[in-house]
Amino acid sequence: MRRVLILGGTAEARALAARLADVPGVHVVSSLAGRVSEPRLPAGEVHVGGFGGPEGLAVWLREHRIDRLVDATHPFAERMSASAAHASRTAGVPLIALRRQGWDEGDGDDWQRVPSLAEAAARLPEGARVFLTTGRRSIPLFAARTDAWFLARSVDPPDPPVPPNVRVLVARGPYTVDGERALVRDHRIGVLVTKDSGGALTRAKLTAAREARIPVVMVDRPPQPPGVRTVSDAAGAAAWVQG
Repeated sequence: MRRVLILGGTAEARALAARLADVPGVHVVSSLAGRVSEPRLPAGEVHVGGFGGPEGLAVWLREHRIDRLVDATHPFAERMSASAAHASRTAGVPLIALRRQGWDEGDGDDWQRVPSLAEAAARLPEGARVFLTTGRRSIPLFAARTDAWFLARSVDPPDPPVPPNVRVLVARGPYTVDGERALVRDHRIGVLVTKDSGGALTRAKLTAAREARIPVVMVDRPPQPPGVRTVSDAAGAAAWVQG
């Protein structure tokens, strides 16, 4: 029996778990961080919560006799990816990263790529009305720009208190182009701020921004840990697990 641990609650992680769930001789465990209420659960066994850092993950891998480790966390889960790389080396468990492709700028797009959330906040024009889609934990950083107004969308509500220049929209993708057009229009949005998460579930906002001719401040992904092989889809990861 080949035992596989999949880290992450992404759509790619769920697709991989579904591919492997019925494969003879493969036992799949998916790990969810537990930061999102009512997460979409993958097929197979599920572990919810942390491991106690990279050393704790290494111990867990040994104790549960894991043969393959797949880092399918969010492209911006930098700390978890670093922990996975460390635990892989420490426990001697082969590791692969499953990362969906990032977004590419197309005709009619007006993107400003920045290396960090802090730089994104600094780049905002004075008095901007901003559609903010970088996660609830980033709201305080942007709300410090008291000259700007923010429509901040997140899967779960942020911790109170909500700053007076922020309106929170709690919603979960996939989103439609029609819905994103309406948000941009009804809230008189002048700038979109987002992370280069990639994927189709949340791409509609980029189409709406292009059509409305508003700029996009795009936060680039953090670098992957060195030496970790990467695949872009569940099929590639499944072939590696079974290889």
